[in-house]
Amino acid sequence: MQFSDFNLSEDVLKSVHRLGYTEPTLIQQKAIPLILEGKDVIGHSETGSGKTAAFGLPILSLIQSGRGIQVLVLTPTRELCVQVSDALRGFARLRVVPVFGGVGIGAQLGAVRTAEVIVATPGRLLDLIERGVKLHTVRHLVLDEADRMLDMGFIDDVEKIIRCTPKQRQTMLFSATLAPRLKSLVHKYMNSPVMVEAKTHVDTSLLAERAFAVHGPDKFSLLVHCLKHETPGIAIVFCKTRHGCDRVARNLRAQRIDATPIHGGLSQSNRIHTINSLHKRGVGILVATDVASRGLHIDNISHVYNFDLPQTPDDYVHRIGRTARAGAKGDAVTFVTPSDVHDFKGIMRHVNRQIPQALLPAFEKITVTSDHKRPEHRANKHHGQEHFWKRRR
Repeated sequence: MQFSDFNLSEDVLKSVHRLGYTEPTLIQQKAIPLILEGKDVIGHSETGSGKTAAFGLPILSLIQSGRGIQVLVLTPTRELCVQVSDALRGFARLRVVPVFGGVGIGAQLGAVRTAEVIVATPGRLLDLIERGVKLHTVRHLVLDEADRMLDMGFIDDVEKIIRCTPKQRQTMLFSATLAPRLKSLVHKYMNSPVMVEAKTHVDTSLLAERAFAVHGPDKFSLLVHCLKHETPGIAIVFCKTRHGCDRVARNLRAQRIDATPIHGGLSQSNRIHTINSLHKRGVGILVATDVASRGLHIDNISHVYNFDLPQTPDDYVHRIGRTARAGAKGDAVTFVTPSDVHDFKGIMRHVNRQIPQALLPAFEKITVTSDHKRPEHRANKHHGQEHFWKRRR
């Protein structure tokens, strides 16, 4: 199947070819025809499935410029808001405005009045509504990562916003899970929704999970050792923050390791270019945040490194789901510092399996002197084995 098999607009199809998209992913194959038919859709898909394009391509094919706010996408976080906005801008020549807190409201208030598409976090959008922004022209409503909005306590705000939109609209809800509160939302605000599912399940028989107990100052040295000695192909290194991604990637490059940061501070086109280049080479390291990794389709990942522990157990599942796909083997390696032990035990309870502690290899110590200086090597090797946690029976 090709994107040209769908009844997408000419403008959107040109953008698809320009961005280098080839065959649609499974969630795109299932969702795009339904959305083009005007049906309400509930989508279950995992990270990297191409979800943003699954709703973005058909919706943008259905609207026209100069007719007010026609599309509203609600997202749980500022980072995801920016990512989705960047992606939608790349799909069509329409005015897409991101709306999120933490910045001045005046510029956003002016921008939304001429927008065709708004991508917003719930709290800031309610602030704009209180200042007179109207949503009566919205024809397509998307609740992106609805389960995370529920977890973050935004569902009441989401309901207030939905009630500001016309009843005659198309509604799409994308969520990894469908908790009772979300089911209530579906019954109240969606019209005979069609369920589409495109989950890539991790085959634990092909996935080798392990954890290193390591002190914080030694994490980078251990990462360099692992990447140089046991990571032959494509790997993702997960960090908590954008700054952390930039710092780790820069210091890896100083060690002659081909590493590129991927985070919400980069445009969608830059991220797509990076992924396409990685696929062509078949080797390289991506240093990513959780939010930035969502929506990126990356094949043939041999290793996932949790350099920083994920914020939630579900994020751990999303991360390791990047490898051991399509019958291929994969490795998921987690660095656990003394301050991480409690959260790491919570992850193991969540996945309902013991993640074995691996013996620390002998690795060269690298002292990172500053963000802008080349890392220094120290001659001594680390030989010790740390024991931060024990299995509870």
